[in-house]
Amino acid sequence: MKKTLLILAFVCGIITNTKAQTIGTEIGDIAPEIELPDTKGNNVVLSSLRGSLVLVDFWASWCAPCIKEQPTLLKLYNANPDKFSIYAISMDTKKPLWLGAVAKGKLPWVNVSDLKYWKSPVVGDYMLQSVPLNFLIDKNGIIVAKNIHGKALEDKVQSLL
Repeated sequence: MKKTLLILAFVCGIITNTKAQTIGTEIGDIAPEIELPDTKGNNVVLSSLRGSLVLVDFWASWCAPCIKEQPTLLKLYNANPDKFSIYAISMDTKKPLWLGAVAKGKLPWVNVSDLKYWKSPVVGDYMLQSVPLNFLIDKNGIIVAKNIHGKALEDKVQSLL
């Protein structure tokens, strides 16, 4: 009887642990929540985009690879406006530079920043060390890819839509 109870407890423990998801930045984790002001000063919560595939994109106006990626992002966004969203987080510290880059690039998606650069709580939550950095999040808020760019990003988005 004791042996049966021990085996049952062990099996229950395994089932409980394998189904638990954690909030984090690894593939399979639930993406940490973000709430930052957009270009008009209105707070936008990342989870408000659930239900579509979301690219959380850390970028800056001074980051050449970030700016180079924008045509690919525009192509993906415009091809799938009802199924694919972008939550772009600027790491700029000067609002005119950030807003100028958004206007110049004609970036139609959610653009947010708290203008604190590396002191933002989001930096720690997403373990940001440099830009560009991105996380592809499924409709349930689960990270399905990270730091994926160019053709690899296009292919991954198309495979998930």
